[in-house]
Amino acid sequence: MCGIAGYWSDGGLRQSTAYEIVARMAGAIRHRGPDAHGAWVDTGAGIALGHRRLSILDLSPAGAQPMQSASGRYILVFNGEIYNHCDLRREIGAVGGAPAWRGHSDTETLLAAVERWGIEAALGRACGMFALAVWDQADRSLTLARDRLGEKPLYYGWSHGALLFGSELKALIACPGFDSPLDPAAITAFLRYGYVPEPASIFADVRKLPPGSLLRLTSPRARPDPSAYWSLEATALAGLSTRLEGTPAEHEARAEACLSEVVQSQMLSDVPIGCFLSGGIDSSLVAAMMQRAAAQPVRSFSIGFESARFDESAHARLVARHLGTRHTEFVLTEADALAVIPDLPQIYDEPFADSSQIPTILLSRLARREVTVALTGDGGDEVFGGYNRHVLGPGLWGVLQLLRGPGRALAFRAIAAAQGRATNDGSRLHAVARRLGLPLAPLDKLAQFADGVAGAADFAGFYRGLASSFADPAAVLQNPASEALPASLGDEAGRRLSKPEWLMAMDSITYLPGDILVKVDRAAMSASLETRAPFLDRRVVELAWRLPIDTKVRGRTGKRILRNILGRHLPLELIDRPKQGFSIPLDRWLRQDLRDWAEHQLSGARLEAAGLLEAEAVGAIWQRHLAGRENAGPRLWNVLMLQAWLNEHRAPASETLTAARIA
Repeated sequence: MCGIAGYWSDGGLRQSTAYEIVARMAGAIRHRGPDAHGAWVDTGAGIALGHRRLSILDLSPAGAQPMQSASGRYILVFNGEIYNHCDLRREIGAVGGAPAWRGHSDTETLLAAVERWGIEAALGRACGMFALAVWDQADRSLTLARDRLGEKPLYYGWSHGALLFGSELKALIACPGFDSPLDPAAITAFLRYGYVPEPASIFADVRKLPPGSLLRLTSPRARPDPSAYWSLEATALAGLSTRLEGTPAEHEARAEACLSEVVQSQMLSDVPIGCFLSGGIDSSLVAAMMQRAAAQPVRSFSIGFESARFDESAHARLVARHLGTRHTEFVLTEADALAVIPDLPQIYDEPFADSSQIPTILLSRLARREVTVALTGDGGDEVFGGYNRHVLGPGLWGVLQLLRGPGRALAFRAIAAAQGRATNDGSRLHAVARRLGLPLAPLDKLAQFADGVAGAADFAGFYRGLASSFADPAAVLQNPASEALPASLGDEAGRRLSKPEWLMAMDSITYLPGDILVKVDRAAMSASLETRAPFLDRRVVELAWRLPIDTKVRGRTGKRILRNILGRHLPLELIDRPKQGFSIPLDRWLRQDLRDWAEHQLSGARLEAAGLLEAEAVGAIWQRHLAGRENAGPRLWNVLMLQAWLNEHRAPASETLTAARIA
């Protein structure tokens, strides 16, 4: 796992200046690769590539980057892992294309694959997570590429006529002379979703390369559109045409064999490796498969909360004990959250407001004390239908179809009011939910989407409401702008996919890369920890979309096939429990220990000074939350994270190099 950065100008570069620029850009993301650094410069072509290395495979200098191909034609900087690189080496060798291997890194394998088959075909054969840049010295072109599901980030943009790219925005901002206005459309979308949806970024002149895409440039001033080498939508539709036949037991056997193969391939490492273990189905299954493949106890890590409403650490402990892992846990308090909050604008260097970022950061720091790599259960919900909206959403939409006009709005106002009264741990609604064995976190989310889904005219609008923190972000903006639009599915997917499948696909192309994977990547890499997600391996994803939907979602149960597979590793009482989700007691924290900090951020003077948000509108939401009339925690967190980011990034950094010296 590493960090990459680069700069390309058609005006040429002085060598000393080129190295200084790219060193600064790569140095800004040193946390992604603290073990080593490297740079490659072609002053005539005006290009400089930088790399920060977190050594995982082949710790020797033979794995260092930037790396040149055996023929000398290609120069590669690469962030990620190619899990099937040993298979690719054998395949290259079988067709007589193997170079004299210098080491055993997957970077060298990928370069050999590019020389043998070309960039797009090499990526098509690779199973892994990656963001990379390849400079072709023969035709003086630069290709940027990103993995299929978006596990690894890649930003690119232009400043003063030069192309910049990097693993994080920090790298681009660190380039001398970087200057870009904020994107009002991205800010509006951020308030709605709590993240800036791809391909937009918070800066108007910077984009995110979409998952499964590559961008080929023959000039630094050219602005072509990315092209897809893999598509989740196409994979989902292909799955409909190539459904696997067989019994449920045969489907489970195929899925377990695939997952087992993938987990073992992701355990390949020359440094200590472990796993995150929440006690949920996904992380428990990954831990079980790791432990089955390991010769000694696997290191597992979990995080808990003082509030029983959110705490799953005791359950994770029972799972770890049954599996025989070497388990470590951390209990998160409000004081821990306060200590992390000042770091958030730097860790997530565009506004990001999934509040579970806090425990994810602390869990990553905990794990990094013992391991350099951790496998996670991320992606299991999107791939196998695990979110409550996959299971309950279609039925709720059916009810909404029966409610029209004022009746629908009235029903959702009642839901929102009841949910507002439920935010207290001692409330009657929480007591009833506990007696019925119902999860409390979903109950607490009802008001968050009530306004959004109440006005939905179609199923796409219904999904948008479910995914929104703010149903109407324009209501709190001083100068409302149109929203940056997230990725969407085509008409064919809307016609052919079942409603649970459509929801799963939408989550896979929006919420997964925009929220979940951003949260985990930045949190883990801020601690110099590599995370790997077996459920997002293309082999698992492509198999899952060939399985009948009722193997995943049926009735009121999601991830049925994973539950059944996990039943071979754990007793039923450790599996059959409501989905909780990885969340924090944000509503209570904002009213108590985080109140002073929040009130400082939300003061009318600070809001007016920032120039984006309407102080009166935000203040009204804050007062309703403090009074317990509603749980506005998610919306307030969006506002707070935007304010914190603006405070951190709006003041221009002093430059020791000037834009004039770059050219």
